Amino acid sequence: MQPLSTHLVAALTCPDARPDNVPMVDPRDTYQDPLGERYASDEMLQNFSSNRRYRTWRELWIALAEAQSELGLPITQAQIEEMRRNAQAIDYERVAKLERELRHDVMAHIVAFGELCPSAKPIIHLGATSCYVTDNTDLILMRRGLEILREKLAHLLEAFRRFALEHKALPALAYTHLQPAQLTTVGKRAALWAQDFLLDYHEVTSRVEGLRFRGAKGTTGTQDSFLKLFDGDGAKVEELDRRVTRKMGFREAFRITGQTYTRKVDDLVLHALSGIAQSAHKFTNDARILQGFGELTESFEEKQVGSSAMPYKQNPMRLERISSLAKYVICDGQNAAWIQATQWFERTLDDSANRRISIPQAFLATDAILVLANAVVLGMKVYPAVIRRRVDEELPNMASEEILMLAVRQGGDRQELHEQIRAHAMESTAARRAGASRSDLLERLAADEAFAAVRPRIQELLDPSRYVGRAPQQVEAFFREEVDPVLQARAPGGASPSWEVRV
Repeated sequence: MQPLSTHLVAALTCPDARPDNVPMVDPRDTYQDPLGERYASDEMLQNFSSNRRYRTWRELWIALAEAQSELGLPITQAQIEEMRRNAQAIDYERVAKLERELRHDVMAHIVAFGELCPSAKPIIHLGATSCYVTDNTDLILMRRGLEILREKLAHLLEAFRRFALEHKALPALAYTHLQPAQLTTVGKRAALWAQDFLLDYHEVTSRVEGLRFRGAKGTTGTQDSFLKLFDGDGAKVEELDRRVTRKMGFREAFRITGQTYTRKVDDLVLHALSGIAQSAHKFTNDARILQGFGELTESFEEKQVGSSAMPYKQNPMRLERISSLAKYVICDGQNAAWIQATQWFERTLDDSANRRISIPQAFLATDAILVLANAVVLGMKVYPAVIRRRVDEELPNMASEEILMLAVRQGGDRQELHEQIRAHAMESTAARRAGASRSDLLERLAADEAFAAVRPRIQELLDPSRYVGRAPQQVEAFFREEVDPVLQARAPGGASPSWEVRV
């Protein structure tokens, strides 16, 4: 997220140290990011907070000094301990003042940290480039952000599992081209939604497990500065890279980098987030249409207002909010693609301002999407009577195919019978469009002598469960064989995600 202004930092984080000539700034007098103010969870906001980012910079400087000391550079334990003691104490007002003078954010933090650690000051950031802290920190924050999203995806899959299995056998109209087709079940449709999010879960897992550290590579990635520090000992330079990588919790680092890690990584990560947004948008499109049909609704609280003008309204507010945020995430993913495509050689700085905004914002918006989606699925209400009424309106058309097959088995001519059904169906449809309350197709067929042989069986064909195929069994198998193993493989005892829907 973008850093707060100097005056706002002073007013909000250290009011006791506020200079007399700096007015107190009311947050309502300056722009507030809606993702932070209204939508994203505390844990994702904390992950991309200034404290998390800049304290991670200091952890990286400590890890570098530790590894350099372990490999023989003249860095004392006392210097390292001094850095550790002061790692959490960031004077943002001082940093802001230094950055105004130096016009360099990393140098401002190096100087401020050095002022707190006078004995360690000479060795802070030794041999490193700015991207040692900025890029490695971005990778750390993105990995944690992906882990948060993965856990929320797992909870969402659990919610879909309960809903789908509860309604696995409830017949409902299916649609192709948004026109009534053969039947499905409410649970089968929910399983289709869940399957998209399961694919997202696997994609996020792949990104988490495959994410590599930038490591200690120097200004253009050649490690020349570290090679000189170790008097040409390349083995120690490689070991330095490995040790820093392990100290910061990564299994491996990129073998080669420019000044930055390849921005292809950002594209892959934001592509995974875009995938979540795509799944969420598809789900909300379907659910909003079904709410319009009256077949289901998202939860509507006792005192909730649907419309300021129409008191009777129960709008799909959360579904619409998911859809709105999903569009943003899908578009935001293009930022990473363009940055990767337009980098020059070992690096250019035209990625920096964009990445400060686009990466955290994509995570915050995706986090909000999953919080909202979980709330929707857990509170979704199904209306079987409405669903059955809509099924009954189309069931005669569904039954006509089976009537055709039965009549053929009784010796009828398939082509002639097909034409008879088509003609009756067109007349029945025209009658409904003229105002008839329901389809009379089956009555028409029962009165037609061409179908006399199957007339006694026509009524028994009006059971909707005859037309859902293996949908209930498919739902059970999908969750048993594909979702349950994912849920069971999660690490036990992890922190429960925050699910508060803030507005």
